[in-house]
Amino acid sequence: MNLMQYLRDSRAELARVTWPTRPQVIEGTQAVLIFVIALTLIVFVMDWLFHALIRVVLP
Repeated sequence: MNLMQYLRDSRAELARVTWPTRPQVIEGTQAVLIFVIALTLIVFVMDWLFHALIRVVLP
């Protein structure tokens, strides 16, 4: 397959893509941000607990 055929096929394939609407993108972004914040808080709490535990075990 040559480059021009590849580009034509790629353009045709992109024309068939169902792109998300703006509200769908915003909703997905919010979901990702909430997940990242929740995961960050979980890791922070676990780090704090392990740090406290190590201080008790190794004074």
